[in-house]
Amino acid sequence: MANRKIVVALGGNAILSSDPSATAQKAALVETAKHLVKLIKNGDDLIVTHGNGPQVGNLLLQNLAADSEKNPAFPLDTLVAMTEGSIGFWLQNALENELTKEGIEKEVASVVTQVVVDKADPAFVNLSKPIGPFYSEEEAKVEAEKTGATFKEDAGRGWRKVVASPKPVGIKEIGTIRTLIEAGTVVVAAGGGGIPVIKEEDGTLTGVEAVIDKDFASQTLAEMVDADLFIVLTGVDYVFVNYNKPDQAKLEKVTIAELEEYIQQNQFAPGSMLPKVQAAMAFVENKPESRAVITSLENLAALIESDSGTIIEKA
Repeated sequence: MANRKIVVALGGNAILSSDPSATAQKAALVETAKHLVKLIKNGDDLIVTHGNGPQVGNLLLQNLAADSEKNPAFPLDTLVAMTEGSIGFWLQNALENELTKEGIEKEVASVVTQVVVDKADPAFVNLSKPIGPFYSEEEAKVEAEKTGATFKEDAGRGWRKVVASPKPVGIKEIGTIRTLIEAGTVVVAAGGGGIPVIKEEDGTLTGVEAVIDKDFASQTLAEMVDADLFIVLTGVDYVFVNYNKPDQAKLEKVTIAELEEYIQQNQFAPGSMLPKVQAAMAFVENKPESRAVITSLENLAALIESDSGTIIEKA
């Protein structure tokens, strides 16, 4: 079935392997683009989102290492914007080159995306997302006094700064994104969950120190562009229950009710598979006539041909 509007949320392994250099990340995206172009060849309209966790972490470390009065470190919302721009360029370039090789004339555009969050979101009180370097307890106390930031002990590895991870409630550039899709453009948007902004009482937007989960931002985008299909890419072809156990079983077609039961059983790892499953469920819940799929980049061709992957339907 062609002519579908598809939002594809890339997993981290689509960009970053073990080598964090720009050369290696660009090379990974060349391979990623080859798989994504299969959907375009199938006649589908494509909107691509991506993560930026390792990249924004590296940029933050670089900023802190060079921090001085003459060269001050940038705030987190700006670092998100910078990585959204750099990864957007790499992905845009890789897709354009792959389309050229395939003889397909199509524009590709990256949109630096502001994602609106609610200033009353409890995430701004319960800071939970660790970012940046590890500190000893003493160093963390000094940093907290100096900057006003909050630090928490992280899995026995040291103390790290924590920031809010609020839920997305809207996308500022959604009109522009829709216009581009309607013009047949391949769009790269909401990179790294987008730049978190809050709406002030006078209607203006202000960037905030926070990190939005990329899967939930992708789900919000998929709903707002009225996507027919929301594909969440990860490192495996299927979602599994009893993962890595003798009775491990892959999920092929699964309903929201079944997934809710698996979540109650703690089948999906928080911070890994769980947000992917929850984002896919929320999309289908809000758009019952549509479907969501969780699968791997390498399995996209099989998905086009035979509905391969974990397919989530309302009932």
